[in-house]
Amino acid sequence: MKKTQKPAKAVALKWNGKTAPKVSAKGEGNLAEQILKIAREHNIPIQEDNEILVAALAQIDLGDEIPENLYLAVAQIIAFAYYLSDQQPYTEKV
Repeated sequence: MKKTQKPAKAVALKWNGKTAPKVSAKGEGNLAEQILKIAREHNIPIQEDNEILVAALAQIDLGDEIPENLYLAVAQIIAFAYYLSDQQPYTEKV
């Protein structure tokens, strides 16, 4: 039996370091591929193989902040992105 591949899905998040991340782009199929292509062209880290989180994030309207119940999962993605780019999050001096 041949395994059929699901259409690609992608969700992009924007985070300013002060408020909750916001959904800045999302899509399926060709649109998802375009989102991923643009991210790669701009050296934006990509977390793949997280279908459950992508499905949850895809339910959020564009421009809206992620809900509190997704903070931990998204924090892990942000930490992964910082690790890949060998950076640390911005911290405000007090």
